Amino acid sequence: MNTSVVNVPGEAGLEQKVTSAPKWTKLILALLLTLSVGAISGWITMDQVNNWYNTIQKPFFTPPNNVFGPVWTILYVLIGYSFYRVWKKPLSEERNAAIFLFLLQLMFNFLWTVLFFEFHQVGWAMICMVVLWIFILLTIFDFDDISKTAAWSMVPYICWVTFTGVLNFYIWKMNA
Repeated sequence: MNTSVVNVPGEAGLEQKVTSAPKWTKLILALLLTLSVGAISGWITMDQVNNWYNTIQKPFFTPPNNVFGPVWTILYVLIGYSFYRVWKKPLSEERNAAIFLFLLQLMFNFLWTVLFFEFHQVGWAMICMVVLWIFILLTIFDFDDISKTAAWSMVPYICWVTFTGVLNFYIWKMNA
C-alpha cells in the first residue's frame, strides 16, 4: 500500500495520513461491493421467484425470469466499474459526495429487493423504486462532473431501473 501525507486545507497545518490502495485493488473492491449486493439480492429473490412471484399477475411485457439474473449481473459490473472510475480520483469533497450518493442508491437498490421479493410489499417497493431512480439520476449527474465514463456507465442501469419501475407499477396495480 502507498501511504502519503496530505495537508488538509483550513486545518492550520494539521496533517492527515491518507492510505491509498493501488488502482487495481480499488477496481476489485468496487466490483466486489456491487456484485455482493447483487448476489445477496439474487439469493433473496431466488426462492421468491419460484413461489410468490409465479403466483402474482404480471403485465404482458414482463421478461422471462431467466433474463433478470444475467441483466442484473452485467449492470452490477457496470456500476461497479463506474464507482471505481470515481473512487480512483484524488480525495475531494466533490468525489466524496458522489461516492455517498452512489452508496445511497446502492442501499435503495438492495432495499427494493427486500421490500418487493422478501416482504411482498409491492406498493412500498414502488415508492422505494422512485427514490432509487432519483438517487441514480443524482449519482449520474455527480459522476459526470468527475468522470464522463463513470456517468455513462450508469446509463444502462437507470434505463433498466426505469423498465423495472414500470413493471413494479403494473404489478402493484394488477395485484392491488
